[in-house]
Amino acid sequence: MSDLVTFGETMLRLSPPGQERLERASELEFRAAGAESNVAVNAGRLGLDTTWLSKLPDSALGRKVTATVEAQGTTADVVWSDEGRQGTYYLEQASAPRPTSVIYDRADAAVTTATPDELPTERIEGSDAFYTSGITPALSDTLEGTTAALLALAGEAGATTVFDVNYRSKLWSPAEARPVLESLFPDIDVLVTAVRDARDVLGLDGDAERVARDLAEEWGFETVVVTRGAAGALAWHAGDVVEQPAFEADTHDAVGTGDAFVGGFLARRLRGDGVPVALEYAAATAALKRTIPGDTALVTPEEVEAVLDRSGDDIAR
Repeated sequence: MSDLVTFGETMLRLSPPGQERLERASELEFRAAGAESNVAVNAGRLGLDTTWLSKLPDSALGRKVTATVEAQGTTADVVWSDEGRQGTYYLEQASAPRPTSVIYDRADAAVTTATPDELPTERIEGSDAFYTSGITPALSDTLEGTTAALLALAGEAGATTVFDVNYRSKLWSPAEARPVLESLFPDIDVLVTAVRDARDVLGLDGDAERVARDLAEEWGFETVVVTRGAAGALAWHAGDVVEQPAFEADTHDAVGTGDAFVGGFLARRLRGDGVPVALEYAAATAALKRTIPGDTALVTPEEVEAVLDRSGDDIAR
């Protein structure tokens, strides 16, 4: 039995070294990357037993994905398909004023046809928690239904259901996303959202605290976590609000920071720590991720604790 099971697409990330332009690149770094597998890997690195579920093409590229996920300590339990392709994306890193840019090449990916009947749902039924994100239902009508079914299944089995809004404008518009996301909310225990997504996609007003309270009151979430970028994060839980500032970091690769945050949060929450401790651990994990190339936070619990210890020393002084 896994502590945490996740479900979603993992792509292959292709990016030029450093901040080279794609149009000039003569070589590309080759990594596996996906929100749900990132969270599984990140939480697994920090002590949980984790499993990632998906559907992949039975090809060298599909096997590259599972080999990468499993090499990082997470079980990959996938459906192998003779149809569909392996999704990829191209990432061009940049510094201000030039923005980092992403080009997706994920149409007709095998995962877009995944149904509950073919997935190893016994993994979910035997887990403590199930996680997916708003990226997954955005990929196809089939995955919209599959996401809803898996969340309902997890809840019926007694697993804590965790969902990150994780809005991607290249996948759908706010008008398309909102009704789908809200249809999933009744089966979600812990909601994570960026404050900008709460405003732009869910139509909420006010600061992060008001957003968290309004979401909790309307939908009955057990916990709502609202991230605010450089301003840190805030969580509502059982009527209490906890604020957590971000830790300073020299940013080498910001992609996957949100997934590192969620992985860190779940690593402590599913071990029985309270929301304040889990939120602090999440912020430290996210800061460490920004120093590491690739989409996953390949860190140890000792490194996270060191960030927290240094922060405590600074406060003491």
